Amino acid sequence: MSAARLTRDIWAGDGGEGAKYWLSVFTDLKNRGVDDVLMLVCDGLKGLPEAVETVWPRTIVQTCVVHLLRNSFRHAARQDWDKVAKALKPVYTAPSEAAATERFSEFQEAWGKKYPAVIRLWENAWAEFVPFLSFDVEIRKVICSTNAIESVNARIRKAVRARGHFPNEAAAMKRVYMAMMSLDPTGKGRKRWTMRWKAPLNAFQIAFEGRLTPAAN
Repeated sequence: MSAARLTRDIWAGDGGEGAKYWLSVFTDLKNRGVDDVLMLVCDGLKGLPEAVETVWPRTIVQTCVVHLLRNSFRHAARQDWDKVAKALKPVYTAPSEAAATERFSEFQEAWGKKYPAVIRLWENAWAEFVPFLSFDVEIRKVICSTNAIESVNARIRKAVRARGHFPNEAAAMKRVYMAMMSLDPTGKGRKRWTMRWKAPLNAFQIAFEGRLTPAAN
């Protein structure tokens, strides 16, 4: 979320998404007027936290909680997914970091021997998971998942596969742009989402006092 304004851009990657790549993207955004970013929610992309800290030192990097859960299931047997999910819920719904630490210790005691890789996954992600716990419930609803972004990506992939082949990068970028614009051709969806954001924006105003300003239309 930018404290300066909202912006929509498309970058063509070269197959890598390391710190150097993300640094170029963030620097481009900053040079075009994004002076501050309150929070960046991601799913463990390599090099991204280091890059955002270089460009916007005050930005909070938050791990996507839904991705953390999905990755946990990769290390567990299918028959245990429901049990693992139920055992982890007290961790990410805890009222504070201290409470989450206690709940995670209980999870570790119950499942650590059977699934040590799940424990290691959460331990490695802990520093970028816990910011989530210090925010109001309205903010938690917004930053819990990157599913909205994934939905857009799915539409883009569908449009690209339907075309199959592109003569050059510009043609591919045009296809991606048209797919994104087709998501809300009338602008009604944007208005609905604006209404949904009123409560979270009020919570963000309090949590990041003095840094959040209305975005230009």
